[in-house]
Amino acid sequence: MNLDPALVEILVCPQCRSGLFVDVEAEELVCNGCALAYPVRRDIPVMLVDEARPLNPS
Repeated sequence: MNLDPALVEILVCPQCRSGLFVDVEAEELVCNGCALAYPVRRDIPVMLVDEARPLNPS
């Protein structure tokens, strides 16, 4: 996964507007605010709530 650090710095969660951090192993951007993980496909973050994976599935 190859994301520009400047891009990651300005991206926010589309659901709660919290900052994101990169999970390199899972190839995801993770939001601690609402516990969602957004996939990164071919080095492109998919910032759609419908595509996000809940970190704590209920």
